[in-house]
Amino acid sequence: MKLLVYSAKEFEIPFLEKANKGKYKVSFYKEALDTHTAIKAVGYNTISIFSGDDPSLVVLEKLWDLGVRNITLRATGHNNIQIHTAKRFGFKVANVPNYSPYAIAEHATSLLLTLNRKVILANLRAKNYNFIQNDLLGFDLNGKTVGIIGTGNVGAVMARIMHGFGCHILTHDIKPNLDLVSKYGARYAGLEELYSKSDIISLHVPLTQETHYLIGNSAFKIMKNNVILINTARGAVVDTTALLKALGNHLIGAYGTDVCENEKGTFFRDNSKTGIKDEQLKKLLSFSNVLLTPHQGFITREALTNIAESTFYNLDCWAEGIACKNELGWQINTL
Repeated sequence: MKLLVYSAKEFEIPFLEKANKGKYKVSFYKEALDTHTAIKAVGYNTISIFSGDDPSLVVLEKLWDLGVRNITLRATGHNNIQIHTAKRFGFKVANVPNYSPYAIAEHATSLLLTLNRKVILANLRAKNYNFIQNDLLGFDLNGKTVGIIGTGNVGAVMARIMHGFGCHILTHDIKPNLDLVSKYGARYAGLEELYSKSDIISLHVPLTQETHYLIGNSAFKIMKNNVILINTARGAVVDTTALLKALGNHLIGAYGTDVCENEKGTFFRDNSKTGIKDEQLKKLLSFSNVLLTPHQGFITREALTNIAESTFYNLDCWAEGIACKNELGWQINTL
């Protein structure tokens, strides 16, 4: 079995090489998979892709004709690939269902704390020897209400962390986690109640037809005008047009995100010299109460180790012809 890793990043290659243990022939290609780069898979029966890759219908057709039969995703979310379509071709597709909920939830918490306590502004001032404390007003997390939308692996860890800060926890999910209720006093509520009562809202849902633009104009109208909204799920869970309007009209207090709606062509590359073309992203970054990180929530040693080990577990299963617990079928896995 030969593996081609698309979107290979320098920081993850050592983890993948270690997990491989020299068992398979592996090549690393830094560019993303798309209609132009699919040809790179000539001679490989297995590819590994990331969330920024584009395994669209046309690309899948090219890959199949080139002899690729297995696709392993180095991520939990798989909204960038149509599983039904891939299955109809005959591909085996697997993901990494649970690489580290702590990495994502802890990153969400860091976004929240950084925004609330104006850490970036304070640091910039200090580096310019300005130690004035004006405009650094935040609030205690203790006693505040945190709305957590999605209580799968990541959302459950987020609830535990927020409970540790002394927060009241409101949650929403189609599948309630009763442990959060009994252990951390979480209360499941409808979305309107969660929007209206939460001082902080954190998103931890996969991107599906149901969650696409879950946060839009109607949601922003219900939220408190000082709410901090955190998104470490997927960019398109939030309607960017509605978000920009809400920020411009001071309908929310701040927005912290590790994702954006149109990452393709912008994220996972250095645009410092060429600039970016996404006008909505430019506008979003112009707000002082917006904190955006470049989809880095998964970048911890533990998460990268688990991603690499799961990737080669998937390969081992396919090579040995045994059932793979991470293989995606007709069902839709959740975070």
